[in-house]
Amino acid sequence: MKKITTIIMLFAAMLSACGSSDDKKEAGGENDTTLMPEAATEKMPDPIIGKLALVGEAKLGQPINIKFSVYNNSDTVAKFCKWHTPFERLSSKYLDVALEDYTEVPYQGAMAKRVMPPPTDSYTSLKKGDSTSVNFNLMDGYAIGKVGVYTIKYNATNVSGIVVPDSLKIKVEN
Repeated sequence: MKKITTIIMLFAAMLSACGSSDDKKEAGGENDTTLMPEAATEKMPDPIIGKLALVGEAKLGQPINIKFSVYNNSDTVAKFCKWHTPFERLSSKYLDVALEDYTEVPYQGAMAKRVMPPPTDSYTSLKKGDSTSVNFNLMDGYAIGKVGVYTIKYNATNVSGIVVPDSLKIKVEN
């Protein structure tokens, strides 16, 4: 009989502990784990945004000129690393290029080896609201040998700090 009484008392203690925890949650106490809807949370914009754009036409066997623009969306001066960007020419595979059937176009350019972290002179500063851009020839690092629609995606955000949210689609014609 003592065992049953002890078990009932332990069970009652556990239930009352659970009840007080729920009361705290309802009252917005320190254990509140209510998730906020995504729209209600304030998302900070990325300070350095990049954009790829085709300059002119993309013709087979001719230079395919791409403009790479970088924008500072913050309220202060922001920096980005020039490594793995067109600001230092094609010296690494910082773009993913593929045909519309997802066939990857292999990178054929130089591959620079780096010692981390980048030195101070590897960074470019942009004043608030400022931008900079550079043009480069996609053919310098990628053998575009077929007519078709190509998708170009920037892949070196982790090195440069530049977020390029959109890929670029280009139609290469004869």
